[in-house]
Amino acid sequence: QVQLVESGGGSVQAGGSLRLSCAASGYGYSSKCMGWFRQAPGQEREGVARIVIGPGFTWYADSVKGRFTISQDNAKNTVYLQMNSLKPEDTALYYCASSSSTCVTDSFTYWGQGTQVTVSS
Repeated sequence: QVQLVESGGGSVQAGGSLRLSCAASGYGYSSKCMGWFRQAPGQEREGVARIVIGPGFTWYADSVKGRFTISQDNAKNTVYLQMNSLKPEDTALYYCASSSSTCVTDSFTYWGQGTQVTVSS
């Protein structure tokens, strides 16, 4: 069983920063791609950032490019999302997800419980 545990959410003012962490655990599982997704009330879940485990190739949603950075620490089985210049529209529940194959959205099979990010103006 794979477990993903997010941490680092909170409340900040616009322009502030937060760093989210996602710690993965699970025997016999090899993640090929990790991603961060978010869902605001009344809206659909959207992809924020993804990283190919190992090579470190990354993808970002247009809305966060230049402000968010996804990174990995393979020794700790942890993925991070550094969020700078936060905007009120970044307010959402942020989820970490893992895929054992590709970074295509439908490939993510394991999900964390989510961590809330609230940005006030």
